[in-house]
Amino acid sequence: MKKYNNGDFRKSDVGSIFEVYGWVNKRRDMGGVIFVDLRDRSGILQVVFNRDYLKDDFKLAESLKNEYCIKVTGKLELRGKGLENPNLATGEVELIVQNLEILSECDILPFNVYEDSNINENVALKYRYLDLRRESIKEKILIRHKICKVARDYLNDLGFIEIETPILCKSTPEGARDYLVPSRINKGAFYALPQSPQIFKQLLMVAGFEKYYQIARSFRDEDLRSDRQPEFTQIDMEMSFATEEDVWSVTEGMIKKIVKEVKNISLPDFPRITYHEAMEKYGSDKPDTRFEMELLDLTEILRGTKMNVFNNAILNGGIIKCLIVKNNGDKYSRSDVEHLTDFVKIYGAKGLAWLKYDNDTFNGVIAKNLEDEKLELMKKTYNISNNDLILIVADAPKIVYASLGALRLKIGKELNLIDENKLNFLWITDFPFFEYSETEKRWKAEHNPFTMLKDINLINEPEKCIARSYDLVVNGYELASGGVRNYKRDDLAKVFKALGISDEEAEKRFGFVLEAFKYGVPPHAGIAPGLERLVMVLTNTQDIKDVIAFPKTQSASDLMSDAPSEVSPEQLKELGIKLDLEEEND
Repeated sequence: MKKYNNGDFRKSDVGSIFEVYGWVNKRRDMGGVIFVDLRDRSGILQVVFNRDYLKDDFKLAESLKNEYCIKVTGKLELRGKGLENPNLATGEVELIVQNLEILSECDILPFNVYEDSNINENVALKYRYLDLRRESIKEKILIRHKICKVARDYLNDLGFIEIETPILCKSTPEGARDYLVPSRINKGAFYALPQSPQIFKQLLMVAGFEKYYQIARSFRDEDLRSDRQPEFTQIDMEMSFATEEDVWSVTEGMIKKIVKEVKNISLPDFPRITYHEAMEKYGSDKPDTRFEMELLDLTEILRGTKMNVFNNAILNGGIIKCLIVKNNGDKYSRSDVEHLTDFVKIYGAKGLAWLKYDNDTFNGVIAKNLEDEKLELMKKTYNISNNDLILIVADAPKIVYASLGALRLKIGKELNLIDENKLNFLWITDFPFFEYSETEKRWKAEHNPFTMLKDINLINEPEKCIARSYDLVVNGYELASGGVRNYKRDDLAKVFKALGISDEEAEKRFGFVLEAFKYGVPPHAGIAPGLERLVMVLTNTQDIKDVIAFPKTQSASDLMSDAPSEVSPEQLKELGIKLDLEEEND
């Protein structure tokens, strides 16, 4: 094993002989002298091959190419005056080589590692082991390691116990689709890969471990996006005899410690707002609070207007909200607003009404149709001034929130209103317990049925039920989700009934949990921050693939190992599986 890190050498090491290893990051041949930037995980050290000091080894040095893996022995010396490199930590020193050994050569590269520039994603993922050598990707993986270490140290110091939970589990369909694994021994039966260790960590509380954590692998078979992969990692925690305040305190302390260690930033206490406040102000339960531009309510201001598009929305139980783009109205032409209209339609909005205020006058199509007193009240209530653009959506609350919430983010990015160097963490609390499914025509659990209700007596009025659940949000990402658990069997039975889950179905899905809950269950609560999303935020990347060593593509495939792939008929026969690959008729 090598003794020295290339990036650690300093002036204090000058005069000693060192044996160093690494990859040829860049080579410069000056005739009688060859300079090589020798890279290992820690950084770069300039090594110098001088024809005057070397004989056969200089000919060997002339054969070096990028990414050759080599071993060199030499004396560390100061660089000549004026030849220092301030961009390198080792920029004041260099190793004068006395001996060279080529450990392995490198074929023609599919891309230059040292350039560290943008390359085709499919090529990068096919040669991921080379992609990981690039500084920008390598640094993110090292920061991920550091975050895990800080989290472990912090939780260990608080008396948490790290316990692994099974990867091969029972399928308990909730939320996303399970990845299923067929059993060879029990033909026709399947394991599921865990979407989270939720049930097991609750059983560890029943077992009396009191404080559990795990850097846990989880799996969800769902459509992918820039912040989602089929397999991901959670810093999973559960604690007994705990309330929301305990979970918030532990989690907030851990995040603050991680950010201090990684970014050297001391975070203030995290604000807390309810789910209702978040939706009303930002149209999202994971708001980006690095800029203002809140959703403003026009429902009462426009109630009774003669404009049918607004009045009918109110009469049908809808709401009217707007965004005011302050002092930027001149940045949006009529055609620009039409593009914004097309954008909100993606989220279900029927249209986007708009007004501009210029020269102390409202302009725009609806300005001629809205009553003067309504316009004046709008101006007075929200301090509208010249060069303001007002964007309005009238519809069902869910559509208004979704469309204006997304539009707020779009405009914030377009106008550079977001400070990319900020870290705005906040807690979202008091989520609805139930969510009504229009497709299934029934109430479903917003998170999971094992979350405790604030008032179980409201169980027969699902729309009023508030869960003791909470999310930690940062810069528009849901970083963590958790809740106080419903550990009382009688209350669970009421929840299952409200969800339309029969006793038989509950037994089939959660029988082993319900059985465990007969035996002295402590009150408990927990949370699970997403590791990849935390690393994304702390490394300023918007692509989750950058912070995973071997990620999947958007189609959930691994271009490097060519997975998923077909298996042999013999393997399928062993598992008792026959494939039906015929396409369904339209």
